[in-house]
Order: sequence, then C-alpha cells, then structure tokens
Amino acid sequence: MSEPSENPRVVRRLAAILAADIVGYSALMGADEARTVRDLKDHLAVVLPMVSGHHGRVIDTAGDGILAEFGSVVNAVECAVAIQKSMTTRNAEVEDGRQMQFRIGINIGDVIHDEGRLYGDGVNVAARLEAGAEPGGICISGAAYEQVRRKLALDVTDLGLLSLKNIAEPVRIYRIMAEPSTTDAQAKPSLALPDKPSIAVLPFANLSSHSEQEYLADGIVDDIITELSRFSELFVIARNSSFQYKGRAIDMRQIGRELGVRYVLEGSARRGGDRIRISAQLIDTATGAHRWAERYDRALEDVFAVQDAMVRTIVAILAAHVRIAETERTLAKPPNSWQAYDYYLQGVEAFASFFSTFDLAHMEKARRLLQQSLAIDPNYSRSYATLAQTYVTAWHDPADDDFLNPAILERAHELARKAVQLDRNLPRAHHALGYVLSARLQHDASITAFEKAMSLNPNYVDWRFGIALIRAGDSKRAIEVVQTCMRLDPFYEAYTSFVLALAHYMVEQYSQALPLLRDYVDQMPKYRPGHSLLAATLARMGHLEDARAEAVKFLRLGPSFTISGVGRRLMAFRDPRDEKHLFDALRLVGLPE
Repeated sequence: MSEPSENPRVVRRLAAILAADIVGYSALMGADEARTVRDLKDHLAVVLPMVSGHHGRVIDTAGDGILAEFGSVVNAVECAVAIQKSMTTRNAEVEDGRQMQFRIGINIGDVIHDEGRLYGDGVNVAARLEAGAEPGGICISGAAYEQVRRKLALDVTDLGLLSLKNIAEPVRIYRIMAEPSTTDAQAKPSLALPDKPSIAVLPFANLSSHSEQEYLADGIVDDIITELSRFSELFVIARNSSFQYKGRAIDMRQIGRELGVRYVLEGSARRGGDRIRISAQLIDTATGAHRWAERYDRALEDVFAVQDAMVRTIVAILAAHVRIAETERTLAKPPNSWQAYDYYLQGVEAFASFFSTFDLAHMEKARRLLQQSLAIDPNYSRSYATLAQTYVTAWHDPADDDFLNPAILERAHELARKAVQLDRNLPRAHHALGYVLSARLQHDASITAFEKAMSLNPNYVDWRFGIALIRAGDSKRAIEVVQTCMRLDPFYEAYTSFVLALAHYMVEQYSQALPLLRDYVDQMPKYRPGHSLLAATLARMGHLEDARAEAVKFLRLGPSFTISGVGRRLMAFRDPRDEKHLFDALRLVGLPE
C-alpha cells in the first residue's frame, strides 16, 4: 500500500481572527446549568449573526467560545465593538450574578485551513489576547492595530509589549473600549488606599527565547515581594493577587483601583546562557507616571544582588524613614550555588501549580525539585521550608496516599524545624512550622510560630494561621487574621472564604458564614468541606431540609467520612465545646459517627 499523500484540502492564508469567550462560564454552569445553557443560546442567537453581518465566518462555537475569521481587520474590530455594545445592553436586563460578558481578542496572521478548522500562530495569538482582555473588553495585536488605526475612530490604549504563554516573541497589545462595563465596575469596586505606602509587584515578562524559563522571572518577582513585605512601613499585595494579572493587558490605573495600591512595579527578565537581564519600572497608579526605572545586566549568580538593589531603591522611594537596622534585616541567606536556587524556584512553581489544579503530579514534581536543590546545598532553608509544606499539604489532602499518615506529618515537622534552625530570620520557615504544629495539635507553639513569621514580615499572613487559631479556640482573632489576608490578597484563594466562614460559624455568626459558604461551593462544587460546613450552618439556622441535601452531596463526594475518624483528626479542636458545636450539627444532618 502506498503512503498517503499530503491532504490537498490544507490551505494557508492571511486572515484576521476573532476569539471570544464568556467570563466565569464554569461558575455560572455550577450555579444553574440549565439556565446558563439557555441564556448562552439566547445570546449567541444575537451575536453570531453579527459575524456574518460584518463579512466574517464563524469557524467554531465550542462550549462558550467563538472563533471567527475575517478577510479584513477593520471588519473584525467593528464586529467586536458591536458584540460588546450589544452584550452591555442585554446585561442591563439581567440580575447581578447572572450577566454574561465576553472577552475578545483579535489578531492578523498566517493561518492554516484544514477541513473547515483553523490552526497556526495567527489563531494562537488571538486566543491569548482574548484570555488577557478585561470582561467586556477587546484586545488586539500590534499587527492588527496597524491595519485599523487610520480607518476607525477608536478609544485605544497602548499596553506595551507583553509575553504571551507559549508564544515565542513578545506581542504589542492595544486595548479597545467599546463601552464602560457597568456590571464589572459593580462587581469590583475600587479598594481604599491603606494608610501607608502600598505596592503590587506584577509578574515580570519572560523575554527569554524559551518559554520554560518563565519560572525564573516568576521566582525573581516572588523574592522581591517577599523582601518588600518585611518592611512594616509598607503595604504589599500578596503574590496570588499580583499574579492574577499575568499575561493580561490591563491599565495600571485599573490595577491600582482593583488592588487598592498607589504603586505598581513591573518589568521583564531575559536569560541568555549564564547571564540575565532584568528591567524594572515603578509606576504611580494615580497618574500613570513612572517614578523610577532601571536595567540590570548581570551574571546569573548575581541575581540576589540585583534583587537587593531593587528592594532598597523602592523602599527609599516609598518609605524614606525605614530604619537602617530593618533594611539590613531584609537580607535573606542566599544559597551556596545558583543551581540550588534554580531548582528551588522550579519547585515553588510546581507547588503553586498543585494549588491551581490539585493534580498530585505537581506535588511530586515539587518535591523532586526541592530535593535536588538540597542535594546541591544541604543548608538552604527555603527549600526545607517549602518541602515541609508539601508534606503537611499531603497530610491534609484526602486524594493523597499520605492522607492523615502520622509518618508524613513527622517528616514535615523535621523539615520545618531544620528550616528554622538554618535561618531564624526566614518568615517562610516559621510559617511552615506553624502549620505543621497546628496539625500536630501543638496549638500554643503553632500560634507562636505564625506570630514569629508575621513579626519578621508583617505582610506574611494567610488562611493557614486562621485554621490554627480556630483549632486553638480563638475564632474571633481568626476572623481578623483572615480578613487581613483578604485585603492583602484581593484575589485570595477560594479556600480563604471557607476558613472565614468556619470562624464565623464557631462564634455563632451563621448569617455571616452562609454567603461565604454559598460562594465557596459555587467555586469548588467538588471539594467536600464546603458542603459539610454549609450543611451545619443551615442546620443551625433551622433550614434542615436544605442542610440534609448538602449532607447528601458531601457523602456522595466522600462516602468514607466519619465524624469520629476523619472529622476529629482533621480539625482536632482544643476546646471540647468547639468540637461539640460543629459535630453535633453534622450529626443532626445525618453524617455518620
């Protein structure tokens, strides 16, 4: 049999590509699947004819997305503006929480036609632009903008060169505003500025020739955030919220409003061989003015000196009164080799990926990389601390083979203690130790460790300290701690809402706990704790029928759960009255003893 010939239907040509999808579609489906499908069909019945009306062709409408091809960029942009204006009008008639908003990206480039489908970088760039656009917004590439800038009257903002995921070269991006999105403004009101200098450090663009070097740019930013956070005179936004803007084309003024900060640090990193070039600039979000900019071209092993220089400069600008002693205290112990730090950064990236996917393969990868770091430098505290966190996380995770395994918890304890012994000024080490001690029921020692981490870095606080306080019987303080975490991290992890709800439940503030839990189970419908605590809360409020329905959902997800087994071992309250308060409600809704 002869070899098949190349498919004659494959055609390559230049085209304008429009990519669009619905913001928050999964959450809408989780809340009301039938209505969401119906609403989407109604919207598409209006939107899709606009494509053909602007001389375009719909290529794909998989799920909530639209992929369309145009022979003219002008037609593509006009179509995008018409779609967004139409959706603004349609959303005005829909109640809060049920509106659908499109993000749209437009690019012009070479594409391959194959049996009615499109492939190639022309399509990929359009998809990345769409993912980075604001709800109700439109982002177009520089190549597309050149085709329309003299032909259309547009409200355009140049967002500069941005590195897009899996796209080899940075792309210049322009934002086009169809109409202001009132629903988005209502959903995200501006946060008030703190009473001290405030800053967010955005992800640096990876300008290296290989996209897999992105972990290095991310690690540099993570370290700058950590070092700035040590200064009590500064208010520093948590990494999780800063990284929500990764790859997104957003005006600095908007970032200032959404995060409630006066300053933003942005930059880029390019690795070439054994050298690295880092560029950074400090921007005033109130005016958009640049307060400081610098470029560093150094050997890789000098990256720590670059970080120190940047931190010192920023602190001098934002808080000139910082004490010299405190400035000196910020210098973390560097590893003995660049390679140990490199493996550490890759391990941190893999561990962060676990929390966004809950894929245990990322946890295993993180451990392997952190162990490689320690094989090179057996005295690197940061690797010990992060490795300890992977083990205590596994102990808490029902999907992990080491769930509630006492040997794993002991291993986490050993690693966390080693991290503290090696660097007593490292907040991460004390934080890891605090979380391990809480799981070991050493409540007072746990709180002391968390407080030590916060004394070294006033911005180093998250939901784990809240859990420790709840277990120890101080849920009132847990509410304050978690609310502080939420302000430092406006895009906080979903689990933060659960911890705050648990704290409210424990002090019998059920009406405050209820909306937090409903929001949590909407975001994490397959994660068990939300359903059990929601059932207990509803029971305490007298809604037994709804409570038992949530208990059924919980048992469907975790049929092996028992109150005396998993329940007591995971929570392990110090005060028997707290245990009775929670577990009596779980018994009432039908969870097994």
